[in-house]
Amino acid sequence: MKNKRNALSGSDLSGDRSMLIKTTKIMKKAIYALILPLVVAGGLVFANREVKNDDSKKLTPKPLSAAERRAAMEQWEATPAGIKFKEWKASPEGKKVLAGAAKIRKPVSAFTNMEAVVTSLSLPPGSRLGFGVMARIDGVDYILRFDNEPQQLRSLKVNDKIIIKSHSVSYAPKYAYPIVSGEYAERDGKIIYKHTPRKGGC
Repeated sequence: MKNKRNALSGSDLSGDRSMLIKTTKIMKKAIYALILPLVVAGGLVFANREVKNDDSKKLTPKPLSAAERRAAMEQWEATPAGIKFKEWKASPEGKKVLAGAAKIRKPVSAFTNMEAVVTSLSLPPGSRLGFGVMARIDGVDYILRFDNEPQQLRSLKVNDKIIIKSHSVSYAPKYAYPIVSGEYAERDGKIIYKHTPRKGGC
């Protein structure tokens, strides 16, 4: 009887062991099955980040050298649009606009106050510059354009004296006046416009 009991308990133990081994194997497989997707997902995220970094490096253009800029300008000047632009610059109308732009180059570069008188509340016909007014600065007429919401600029009237600041003055053959980008304006000591940088930009 003892031998039978021992035999039974031995077989029971071996059965338990085999069940335990099987269970352990199943658990290992389950753990691997759970970990593998995480490893793959982590690898994909890392690879995606690397690709994005590479893309951002590729998308950031290298600044052109002075020689490259000159070469690009010469190449453009040889195109029909470039020839037309050069002809406009040499014309009386072009020279007048360029002289007006040059006149305020110093305060624009220094971003200092310029006194302006509003001469018209509408821009020349066909203008595609957004909201703006015509203004006279130091005896020269300019297109004064603004970005963003015009804020209190809608209250301006002809002959209003305003103080403006700008970082840029530009020109184009389409317009008979230099174009000043207004970034700050005040009237009677009160700010009526201040440029608000766009989200994600300046």
